[in-house]
Amino acid sequence: MWHRIASLIVASCLAPAPLPAWAAGPIAEVICFPRATLVERLRVQYGATLAGSGLRNMEMVMEIWTDPQGDWTLVQNYTDGKSCILAMGEFWETAREDGAKG
Repeated sequence: MWHRIASLIVASCLAPAPLPAWAAGPIAEVICFPRATLVERLRVQYGATLAGSGLRNMEMVMEIWTDPQGDWTLVQNYTDGKSCILAMGEFWETAREDGAKG
């Protein structure tokens, strides 16, 4: 996972996108790209797929992307077409309908 964070941070230096202070997430710097660019990187470079999404408000949609190794990425999408990675982690588990893991 750390190699993924490092490569995204390096890439974000090529196209920085400042965010307001309230948008800061658990990672040191919020990483933003146009949505198409971020989706392509998640899919092609990391093999991630969209695990789920939800409306945060009328201007933001939250998504969880997961990869086959169990890494996960929390993405916030804005109506202006910008998408930002707010958090990343490991050991994603999909819950079953009965609430059990697996």
